Amino acid sequence: MKLSEKFEEALIYATRVHGNQMRKKTGIPYIAHILGVTAIALEYGANETEAIAALLHDTVEDCGGAERLRDIRERFGNDVARIVDGCTDTYEMPKPPWLERKRSYIEHLKESDASTRLVSASDKLHNTRAILAELRRNGLEVFERFAGKKDGTLWYYRTLVTAFRQHGDHADLIDELDRVVSEIEKFVEECIS
Repeated sequence: MKLSEKFEEALIYATRVHGNQMRKKTGIPYIAHILGVTAIALEYGANETEAIAALLHDTVEDCGGAERLRDIRERFGNDVARIVDGCTDTYEMPKPPWLERKRSYIEHLKESDASTRLVSASDKLHNTRAILAELRRNGLEVFERFAGKKDGTLWYYRTLVTAFRQHGDHADLIDELDRVVSEIEKFVEECIS
């Protein structure tokens, strides 16, 4: 598949929106996450619409809410906006409590479409790979930067694997997410014992 100028436009848009952001307490530019999620989505069969949504998946939640979603709809179309909306866990500011948001997002996945699940699972896979790499470098203190801490974070990602599996699509991607989550669980278990 050849990507069009629309993809390039979305890449520039995402870079401008996230340009000054960093990943939580890592010093890694946030755009690295955006590019990683997009690469994963493409590797697991994303079409251009899904790849554009992957580039933009965090722009609404982190950078502008409903107004940002309207702008995405105008620039990139309804399908991209629908996927981005499906990857957004809240529009509220301040954000609701962490556990409430995560439970709501997991429930929302039950009604989501295959494109939204592809981008969301790509996002979660990139996040879990980053967590695992940080765990290997810095140990369990990594969980202190997350609102859910260790137990909540482990619960969330394991529950997401279960929720994604219920649909039966994107099996290779979900298998990889499951493998990484299992590695995190094993690492934590070994540190605790």
